[in-house]
Amino acid sequence: MNALLETLPVGTDPNLIVGYATNDDAGVYRLSESEAIVVTADFITPPTDDPETFGRVAAANAISDVYAMGGRPLACVNLVAFPSKKLPGEVLAGIIRGAHQKISESGAVLAGGHTVEDPEPKFGLAVTGLVHPDRVWTNAGAKPGDALVLTKSIGSGVILNANLKGWVSREDLTACLDTMEALNRRAAEVAADFRIHAATDVTGFGLAGHALEMARGADCLVRLDPEAIPVLSGAREMYDRGMTTGSNESNEALVQPHLTWRGQLARTDQSLFFDPQTNGGLLFSVPESDAAPLVSALVDAGLTASCMIGRVDERAGEDYLEIG
Repeated sequence: MNALLETLPVGTDPNLIVGYATNDDAGVYRLSESEAIVVTADFITPPTDDPETFGRVAAANAISDVYAMGGRPLACVNLVAFPSKKLPGEVLAGIIRGAHQKISESGAVLAGGHTVEDPEPKFGLAVTGLVHPDRVWTNAGAKPGDALVLTKSIGSGVILNANLKGWVSREDLTACLDTMEALNRRAAEVAADFRIHAATDVTGFGLAGHALEMARGADCLVRLDPEAIPVLSGAREMYDRGMTTGSNESNEALVQPHLTWRGQLARTDQSLFFDPQTNGGLLFSVPESDAAPLVSALVDAGLTASCMIGRVDERAGEDYLEIG
């Protein structure tokens, strides 16, 4: 994808505050001195057989991109691919009902949608949000000396795959889906009171992939502490049993040329860094003095998995990412 983007002409509109150059979560376009719009789109395949859960997760995942830019979602448009000749209309109705629940919870409105025929169901949203032009978060502003704060546990990818084989307990699956459904709204609201140098949400490229984007955007070295990473219950067990995901290999290949492993880390723990997330947590780069107060505020707000997982340093060698 990066190679493709590099072939496109460079935008010259000065009102385009954030475009595709840094692989940010959304675009931001200035309307005035006090308002800018955040524009994004995302859709996924079903993480579960339950239509309403699918809709809730997909909607929360798409809306998260607005929160990752420091914005507030305003309006959403459904993006639907659906096999109408194979599945009853009630399935699609359930997906949209679930999505509408999360759209309403975010404070946005559903403005319409578009549907195409497709052999495999896919669902998501195009989302428009609002942000002050001077308070836009990007993934490229991290500074040496910053601390990194993550707001959700990782490991949802392997849990969903293992569930297809019936390996996952009901409790672990429920906890995983609850995490995936949870909006990042409260995390963004809490973080808005702190000095956020950079932000992104952790999704399909896994924690290592999104940390790499943050490091490359700032030309810094990101150091992650494996012992500090919050992990969903059951995820380590699934990797120990030999389960993986369809994205782990490609995510690792993307990161490996820029990564140094420090110390001896078990293969299971390595795999978790490449585990693809759907509506994962927000990853913040903040001044070190803000990290503990931010984590405390997030935990007080009910985001109990929030913790400091690493730091940002000057980049002295070729690598952008260090784990261990």
